[in-house]
Amino acid sequence: MKKRIIPIFVPHQGCPHDCIFCNQKKITGVSTNVTSLDVKNIIEEYLPTIDKDAQIEIAFFGGSFTAIDIDIQKSLLSVAKEYVDKGLIQDIRMSTRPDCIDEGILNMLKEYKVSIIELGVQSLDETVLVDSIRGHNADVVSQSAKLIQNSGIKLGLQMMVGLPSDSEYKCIKTAKKFIELNPECVRIYPTLVVKETGLEKLLDENEYKPFTLDESIKIVKKLLALFYVNNINVIRVGLQATDDIQVGKAVVAGPYHPAFRELVESEMIRDYLDYIIRKNKVTSNILINCNKKNISKIIGNKKSNSVYMKNKLGVTLKTQEDDINIDKLEIILDNENIIAINMKDMYKDLYNIYNL
Repeated sequence: MKKRIIPIFVPHQGCPHDCIFCNQKKITGVSTNVTSLDVKNIIEEYLPTIDKDAQIEIAFFGGSFTAIDIDIQKSLLSVAKEYVDKGLIQDIRMSTRPDCIDEGILNMLKEYKVSIIELGVQSLDETVLVDSIRGHNADVVSQSAKLIQNSGIKLGLQMMVGLPSDSEYKCIKTAKKFIELNPECVRIYPTLVVKETGLEKLLDENEYKPFTLDESIKIVKKLLALFYVNNINVIRVGLQATDDIQVGKAVVAGPYHPAFRELVESEMIRDYLDYIIRKNKVTSNILINCNKKNISKIIGNKKSNSVYMKNKLGVTLKTQEDDINIDKLEIILDNENIIAINMKDMYKDLYNIYNL
């Protein structure tokens, strides 16, 4: 069944904590200018555009939903619940901080039919949490995650790569701890330096250096291999492109790319093909029959994978569109040896290649 999301952005007029990467200004009282009427209007605008056989989800994005004034939470959720009760909407999702969850909040959210809560964890390394001014430690995350799962609500976790004091080792360690918490889904974001944040100040003072795009790709491909092998759904990699999310506008530095996930997955395919070519002593060419949706990932951004194969390995890389399942590849080596593989097996091999 197709899944469709009705996004409702709930920006805060203040937040319970000022993280170093965020530019929300703290004021007295935590509120939002989004009203129940806004929620209703957004839902009504989206519904006619969605196929009747789709599974529809209302998703409250934009901040720490459970940190908003409780009466406002109830007001916004009451509208969403009406559509669930009518059978027009199947799920209600929200994101929040790990230290803004307790049993009382969860009981209220269950009354309003909330089915998925994503925790903005960012990192489970204590030094990274302190240097990012997160305002809580790693234990709070595990406690909140267990409370959510015990309540019957599905758990999602979000992590950031490249925060102050971060490293590849710390990112991988965080991912492994995520796996232990067994979330329903995960999101991975490279850290970007946004205007008017503590991170921009550190950057200006040469006390913070963002990960480069290449560094971020090399780390995130290992995180994806970890999550995929452990059957955890990664629902987003990289920030969604908007008018503001561009270097030179709201973003002043950092590894931003509008197709970040494709860059990561393309390099994973390149690493796997490199392994196959060396293992099988390919000397001439490699032809891949694949679903048309995979062709750009196999060839690489600006043909980077093709160039790599030719320059580094002396092998010509070709693709051929086939009516093949998107999760499968048929690899023909030197016009004779055929390897049929599904993506899951490829991830298992990458898990070993990356020494995870």
